[in-house]
Amino acid sequence: MSRLLALLLLILPAAAHAADRLSIAAAANLVFVLDELDAQFKRTDPGTDLSVTTGASGNLVAQIQNGAPFDLFLSADMEFPQALIARGGAERATLTKFAVGRLVLWTTRPGLAFASVADAVRSPAVLKLAIANTQSAPYGRAARQALTQLGLWTEAQPKLVVGENISQTAQFVQTGNADAGFVAMSLVLSPKTKGQGKWIEVPADLYAPLDQGAVITGHGRDNAAAKRYLAFLLSPAAQEIFARFGYRAP
Repeated sequence: MSRLLALLLLILPAAAHAADRLSIAAAANLVFVLDELDAQFKRTDPGTDLSVTTGASGNLVAQIQNGAPFDLFLSADMEFPQALIARGGAERATLTKFAVGRLVLWTTRPGLAFASVADAVRSPAVLKLAIANTQSAPYGRAARQALTQLGLWTEAQPKLVVGENISQTAQFVQTGNADAGFVAMSLVLSPKTKGQGKWIEVPADLYAPLDQGAVITGHGRDNAAAKRYLAFLLSPAAQEIFARFGYRAP
């Protein structure tokens, strides 16, 4: 009996710890927001061990489909979570819109200013214009839609430099490797970049809404922490954080 009790004491804490682990795959526009979200979540759920991987939404879907053990997927749009659901990789009933992203045009070049997207595309001072991958990054797709709506997509082509995701695109602008770029408002409002350079918001009617969607993956279907975090995203505390980073309410 004592041996059995000793074995149970070894197994049960390990099992409890595993149940309180949550692995999140999140779109790159959330990279700075997640610092505050996770800190707030831990205040009410201190027993959960969080790990976060960020990247382009489309690339994260590919990783999940190839067996990456993520429990929760936070996308920069609703299409990639829906695609994951259609392929059997996520739980349809858990699909949740938690915020709406906003696209801006940003520059850190001293003395460079523009009043509109057209000004930036046509400015001789803008030799490199950064954009996220238009296939795998929803913010890149939104930027292409805006340029197309304005009749500027072809004209912009020679200037475009493409980031793998929206975070890398912002790095191009921040480091001066691009004169300007289309990035997420959440990145320019981050405490790490706020006040650097100048930006203008791209009119929202020029691109499809950047509805941010979360879904619990097949791997996370039995993870209670994934369900708690999903509910947390819609809480007043989380929504206040999203608002500070420039997101609109869902």
